[in-house]
Amino acid sequence: MCKTIALLAPLGLAVLHASALADPPKLSDGRFVTADGMTLYTFDKDTTHGVSACTGGCMSNWPAATATPTDKPSGDWSLIPSADGKQQWAYKGHPLYHYSADKQAGDVKGDGFKDIWHIARP
Repeated sequence: MCKTIALLAPLGLAVLHASALADPPKLSDGRFVTADGMTLYTFDKDTTHGVSACTGGCMSNWPAATATPTDKPSGDWSLIPSADGKQQWAYKGHPLYHYSADKQAGDVKGDGFKDIWHIARP
């Protein structure tokens, strides 16, 4: 049995099969979130496709949105190596991150931080 996860996109509906992508970020209110509703972010300094520029101390405030060992990339979703050696989710090559000050589902405290961190959107 194949479950389907739907992601609403501005120009239509994209459908991913759970068998192809175990637990991808999802869309909620126009932003990408984790399965438990935590907001995901992009970093303007990530200028090389599929490479995270958030290393060292940056990672303590902006941890990578890591994948589980069973997650599989599909379509616009990919997995890239994070600075800590884990697999990090990326959307269209843009690495995705959490913000440490976001404590509960729906928090968006990192949006616009230092004008270089933004809510991840399709």
